[in-house]
Amino acid sequence: MSEENASSETSNQCGGKKKAMLAYGVIQISATVVSAISLAAIALGLCAVKQESKAFNGCVQEVIAEGKTNAQAVRFCNGGKLRK
Repeated sequence: MSEENASSETSNQCGGKKKAMLAYGVIQISATVVSAISLAAIALGLCAVKQESKAFNGCVQEVIAEGKTNAQAVRFCNGGKLRK
């Protein structure tokens, strides 16, 4: 085998490895981006739950201040009717 053939085969083998490493890098970066977007979506969801919780607690406190029991207040704030 001549020296030119040997270097040609080596460069072909390295070219395949370079493509595989490039593909691996792109997949790794894509996975990181998807993970970051998912974490941001979870954080936004938790903010909405926190706001809803504050509104619910405010509702319960308001109904309790009117002289109702805790159970009646929770029932009302969940969409039920207040019994007189």
